[in-house]
Amino acid sequence: MIYREKGYRCGIDVTLAVVGGKWKSSILWHLAQETMRFSDLQRQFSDTTRKMLTQQLRELEADGMVHRKVYPQVPPKVEYSLTEKGRSIHPILEQMCAWGKAFVGE
Repeated sequence: MIYREKGYRCGIDVTLAVVGGKWKSSILWHLAQETMRFSDLQRQFSDTTRKMLTQQLRELEADGMVHRKVYPQVPPKVEYSLTEKGRSIHPILEQMCAWGKAFVGE
């Protein structure tokens, strides 16, 4: 695994390397609810560019968190879903969501 090669000594550093950034955690959160097409994700994240969303999805895919399924049809159909590794972080994301709500006083 590339993260061992980078010499991370703390699990938090590895976690943030995988799910850190502006969009990755939110992408994982939405994919935990359902399999989504790229266009659905794009609507969900209208504040980001197509290029940025693609980059974030590719990084999550490279880390084994997201599965990308391409259907051989015209026009192309691509669906994204969580892998088992991706599903394993969902409880942590739920805790982050609860903490964030408590932090802002909801």
